[in-house]
Amino acid sequence: QLEVVESGGRSVQAGGSLRLSCEASGGTFWASAVAWFRQAPGKEREYVAVSWTDEDTIYGDSVRGRFWIHRDSGQKTVILRMDDLKLEDTAVYYCAAGRIFGIRAAEYDVWGQGTQVTVPS
Repeated sequence: QLEVVESGGRSVQAGGSLRLSCEASGGTFWASAVAWFRQAPGKEREYVAVSWTDEDTIYGDSVRGRFWIHRDSGQKTVILRMDDLKLEDTAVYYCAAGRIFGIRAAEYDVWGQGTQVTVPS
């Protein structure tokens, strides 16, 4: 059974960059959509980036042009590269996998525990 584990979250200054990883175990991301969601304190979970392939991607309006989602060739790892980080990017970031290439959390049935990204003021 597919499981995912996120890593790479930490505190980083505004304007800096960070690379989050989502590792698959018990399977691969082949024929699966993989998405990054985030949830800030007091706010609803929102999608950040979605990948079906490296060519089929969706980005949230607030991160487009700053974040990039990429799969490794072995379909075991999905990377979220984040550049020009802003205070409002502070959140717990979750990796999720599912069979639908969509932006709604309900479309994903495999979730990781999350990794904290903090951009201090």
